[in-house]
Amino acid sequence: MGKIRFLKNVMGLWLLQESRRQWQREGKEYSWEDLLNLAEKAEPFWAIIDPDATDFLGHGDMPANIRAYCKRTGQTEPQDVGSIIRCCLESLVLRYRWVIEALEELSGQTITHIRIVGGGSQNRLLNQFTADACNRTVITGPIEATALGNIMMQAIATGHIDSLENGRKAIAASQMQETFTPTPNAAWDEALSRFKRLLATATS
Repeated sequence: MGKIRFLKNVMGLWLLQESRRQWQREGKEYSWEDLLNLAEKAEPFWAIIDPDATDFLGHGDMPANIRAYCKRTGQTEPQDVGSIIRCCLESLVLRYRWVIEALEELSGQTITHIRIVGGGSQNRLLNQFTADACNRTVITGPIEATALGNIMMQAIATGHIDSLENGRKAIAASQMQETFTPTPNAAWDEALSRFKRLLATATS
């Protein structure tokens, strides 16, 4: 289509998925709703991790890996389920903000909205954290973004849709979307400073 996608990969919900699998192996069953409710009640910014650190790339006991990372970086280790999930979510959206600001600096363009698609778009706590941490409006959906994108490209190739722009409009018109408005909170700026110091320490 003659387009270039400016891409920077960021760890997704792997940390949460692997933590939930570990708790299941221990005989503790938590639904996603359970985990998010516990995270919402947990103390904010207890500890911060780099979601993209090599410590978290493999399968295994993810909660133990998170606690070990926090101990190694001189932080108080999160112990309970809610604190671990909240640590994952807050750290993930701090990485989002770090990447967005880096992309703006490299491109010279201002990013005003963030779109979250796929399974992560159903995580309303993550979506609101992203809006608040990044101080940008978040729009979610579609959930089945990959499949719909594939269908759209086939429709363009077969002449049923005449352009990429109109294909995007067709998908937007056919899917439920939700908007999350940022709530200003200086605590996120302070947490970002901690996150940047953590990255600098890890790479020094």
